[in-house]
Amino acid sequence: MGPPVSRRGEVATRAVRAAEPAQYVTLGVDREIFAVEVEKVREILDMRPIARIPNAPAFLLGMIDVRGRGVPVIDLRVKLGLTETEATEQTRIVVLEVQLGVRALYLGLLADRVFEVTALDEQAMERPPELGIRWRSDYIRAIGRRNACFVIVFDLEHLLSSDEAALLAANS
Repeated sequence: MGPPVSRRGEVATRAVRAAEPAQYVTLGVDREIFAVEVEKVREILDMRPIARIPNAPAFLLGMIDVRGRGVPVIDLRVKLGLTETEATEQTRIVVLEVQLGVRALYLGLLADRVFEVTALDEQAMERPPELGIRWRSDYIRAIGRRNACFVIVFDLEHLLSSDEAALLAANS
């Protein structure tokens, strides 16, 4: 164990971390670029067979096994109201750990492709517009920019309604 850190050192360390751009995993759905916080990402998987769940909502593709854990998989295209498409060799399942209330839920997001881990400047992010977008703005925490492109940062806690979260928790 190292030497104790003074309160001044803790404050300085937190200030430096706050000034550093946050890290995000960027993924593509249709023509859009989305982002999720890197610390919530547990794995990025190639497409694999997904076991269907009877009477599940259309956005819930089913379950996959990830290291002995059942993980529900959400089709982001369907959830966002976009047209369904066949999986390609670039299709990925991004496995996340999301805090919903007092419970941590493992969840897979089906994306058309995953691009990279990138930094986005939190200070330069904008609030989502209420009009002129093709999906619900309560799914979006902020909009950033990367290489002259907009990057939509998901609000993962709001991507699912409380009923949907309860359904996923019951099936995981």
